[in-house]
Amino acid sequence: MSLKKLTSILNKQLPLKKSFASNIKKTGLYEFHINNGGKMVPFAAYYMPLAYTDSITVSHLHTRQSCSLFDVSHMLQSKIYGKHKEQFMEQICVTDIQGMKKRTSALSLFVDDKTGGILDDLIVTKTEDDYLYMVTNAGCKEQDVKMITEQLEDFKSKGNDVTIEFLDSDIQSLLALQGPKSMTVLQPVVSADLSKLYFMNTTTSTVCGVPNCRINRCGYTGEDGFEISVPTDQVTTIAETLLGNESVKLAGLGARDTLRLEAGMCLHGSDIDITTTPVEAALVWTISRKRRDEKQFPGASVIMKQISEGVERKRVGLIQESQGAPVRAGAVILDADSQKVGTVTSGCPSPSLLKNIAMGYVNSNLAKMKTEVKAVVRGQQIPMVVTKMPFVKSNYYSQPK
Repeated sequence: MSLKKLTSILNKQLPLKKSFASNIKKTGLYEFHINNGGKMVPFAAYYMPLAYTDSITVSHLHTRQSCSLFDVSHMLQSKIYGKHKEQFMEQICVTDIQGMKKRTSALSLFVDDKTGGILDDLIVTKTEDDYLYMVTNAGCKEQDVKMITEQLEDFKSKGNDVTIEFLDSDIQSLLALQGPKSMTVLQPVVSADLSKLYFMNTTTSTVCGVPNCRINRCGYTGEDGFEISVPTDQVTTIAETLLGNESVKLAGLGARDTLRLEAGMCLHGSDIDITTTPVEAALVWTISRKRRDEKQFPGASVIMKQISEGVERKRVGLIQESQGAPVRAGAVILDADSQKVGTVTSGCPSPSLLKNIAMGYVNSNLAKMKTEVKAVVRGQQIPMVVTKMPFVKSNYYSQPK
């Protein structure tokens, strides 16, 4: 696929907000990307690298086999302080924050209280220090800040102690080092013992000589890896040091999108949004048993009813066994009688499987493994089969049981 075509697809999935469109920002690595052959495109209010000198497929496979470095500084990083910080976070997201152990992270959701629709997905971390750390999506930055600020003012008006620091990308950057060789690459340049840092765990460490960097063992590729929060005035030095390792190559938005789809991960604005609930999106697991029992999380009245009574549609994986044109977002899904039963939300040729894969929503009665459906591509009905996700087995560095 051409870079122009992929740019179009990505920006349809996550278009620029009108208020951002005339004021596109640059991350601290903008010149670094240009100097390394980055093909820059506007994405979620930032100029971001779509790809570098390698093709997206080569970059994708290198990540699966070795290690790639991604700039994800467009994401919004935040710190939450105060005596009642955990109670506040439970007011705005679905996770049992109080029940989390220190030095751990969790995937969570912001949910509309009235409709149960997903406003954003995020990673929330209970640090070893006296604050919570949160990473939210770039494309939702404006609405998230507005929602959080409004909720914060109401929460504090009741005498609660909590403050939030939104970390602008001019001050704090975020790198993602992903792939099976990521620990081998990172360990020589950090002070922490990474062999004891498991998936969805966190620590602070000196990184390439820069102190107090936060390292979360997580990522968006299905591979072992780390997200590293570093001061923007040091991010180029750190990126150059990591790239100096022969195992590391740079990767952009194109490979990030194909990797996350193979890993069965949702893209907000495409696979999940305000019109989809956690039940429909197969993300109920983000809501702990305690929170479900208490029924006090955002959107609980709608979501608990759906858990009990079921939903009309569900998110599923789709795989195309035969050769043919790849199925893209927006394609109509048909049943055996050629009746519309759903819509594709993401799709691409899988570099790892050498098959076309997709994700989408179908009527719940068809959301069973091996169910045969068809997707409409340029007027042709392409046979596809409902399958489990992830499409490619995850390779996380999990704590031994």
